[in-house]
Amino acid sequence: MDKAVYIQMRAVEENHWWFVARRKILKTVLGGILPKKQNNILDAGSGTGGNLALLSDYGKVTGIEMDGDALNFARERNLGQVVQGSFPDSVPKFDNKFNLIAMLDVLEHIDNDVETLCELSKLLEDGGQILLTVPAHPFLWSEHDIRHHHKRRYTKGELERVVKEAGLTANKITYFNMWLFPLIASVRLLKKLLPFDALKEDDAVPSKSLNRLFKVVFSSEARLINRFNLPFGVSLLAVLTKK
Repeated sequence: MDKAVYIQMRAVEENHWWFVARRKILKTVLGGILPKKQNNILDAGSGTGGNLALLSDYGKVTGIEMDGDALNFARERNLGQVVQGSFPDSVPKFDNKFNLIAMLDVLEHIDNDVETLCELSKLLEDGGQILLTVPAHPFLWSEHDIRHHHKRRYTKGELERVVKEAGLTANKITYFNMWLFPLIASVRLLKKLLPFDALKEDDAVPSKSLNRLFKVVFSSEARLINRFNLPFGVSLLAVLTKK
């Protein structure tokens, strides 16, 4: 992604409703799939390091990041080793395998998604799991996706196909960010008719009251995500294991 996007992301990811609520949902999922706290965790595509603190609650975290600017931001957090690399062709060598790999809104940036998941599976120990999130619904494609250098948005069926071709088993695939889906879809579709600064509108923190409201609404899905699969949403979440 462009340096300006990383700078903006680093500035808002501690307080912006989307980042805060998503971490709460991810924490609920992690609590359900990790029976112990002493884990060896890989953050595959750390970005500016916004998920390192969350993942470090569950064990020792190592990060991989391709972009030099984002890598520096992530290292400044001092929450584990973050090394440079990319998927699927420039994966660093590690002494140990991982029992959890988190790839959170990263796969959509990569041309070869099937090969990338194959390479991730090679880094898993027996019984290890991959926690994956990606943006959903191609019809939501917008200037936001272009600015963030996305290659695609996924349908649930498309993600299931990619997972199967990579030789992985999906223990869970669910949509999330369901409650706000009608609003977000409406705004994204409106922007196609009335374009304006997508970086400012999508990534900036809204007013304090709106930010609090969206955070409460989105994070409420944490009470649902482990109970059943949500039928629709702006994003997809998957928990994968080797066959």
